[in-house]
Amino acid sequence: YRVVRRGSRYTVFARTVAAEVTRRMGPYDALVEIWNGVPWFSPVWCRRPRVTVLHHVHGPMWDQMLPGPLGPLGRVLESRFAPPFYRRGLTVTGADSSRDELLEIGFRPDRVIAVPYGVDPRFRPGGAKTPHPSVVAVGRLAPVKRFDRVIRAVVDARRHVPGLTATIVGRGPLANDLQGQIDEAGAADYIRLAGRVDDPDLIELYRSSWLVMSGSIAEGWGLSLTEGAGCGTPALATDIRGHRNSVLDGRSGVLVDPDALATTLVELVTDRSRLDRLAAGARDWGASLTWERSTLGLTAALHAEVLRSGPVGK
Repeated sequence: YRVVRRGSRYTVFARTVAAEVTRRMGPYDALVEIWNGVPWFSPVWCRRPRVTVLHHVHGPMWDQMLPGPLGPLGRVLESRFAPPFYRRGLTVTGADSSRDELLEIGFRPDRVIAVPYGVDPRFRPGGAKTPHPSVVAVGRLAPVKRFDRVIRAVVDARRHVPGLTATIVGRGPLANDLQGQIDEAGAADYIRLAGRVDDPDLIELYRSSWLVMSGSIAEGWGLSLTEGAGCGTPALATDIRGHRNSVLDGRSGVLVDPDALATTLVELVTDRSRLDRLAAGARDWGASLTWERSTLGLTAALHAEVLRSGPVGK
């Protein structure tokens, strides 16, 4: 295949559309649009068979990502202005909760399908757990991820579980603030901001930790939670839509209100038989999520659209 790069983060949309309109894009048989926040409006300019992949509705994330009035503008673009252009086309999303969100903003039920995401086969069980209770949290250190909740939960839980430790993996704009929170709580000796780590080290953290945690306020799919499940580590996470698809509550992990993260953390790491049952469920859940299945689902959707559109000219 051929990779064509055009423009910058902000100009890529206009330059791509201009290249297609002026026929400089080159020949192709079908198009897959990845709508990640800002749409490409491919229904306006693409006359080939087309599928849109939309991971999730950003909703409250807009206020976290854009300053001042731009946040509300982003929400209006995503939830009111753009959807009418896409309702007749086929949209593929990764979770039933994301499908529900799309239906709520006006997408047609018969034109939205959910194809679950996979877990890379590198994320598989192995090694040994740490001798002391430990948790890992992974993601961009951004406001929407609410790592401050994880830190508070670990600090509170440590009063009842003296050996508890936590590792937070990722980089982002809140790194200094989170380190300040850790230092202020006197937790620097048991809560570590690891920054970015290589995949082998990340896999080892998933495997050796007792739990993988997330305090996010919004997710399309909790990727770190399913990666942890692939490594046999159950999840403790906030009860939000995206987490309900990536965690089988009570089987591969536990979903709770944010205020219950600390108490549930104590309950889980002090009840080894319950934790072992959740770990077994996590292994089964992680093994069932494959990218082959995801690829087949998306390919089948695109193939159906090609057939529905009739013969494709060159």
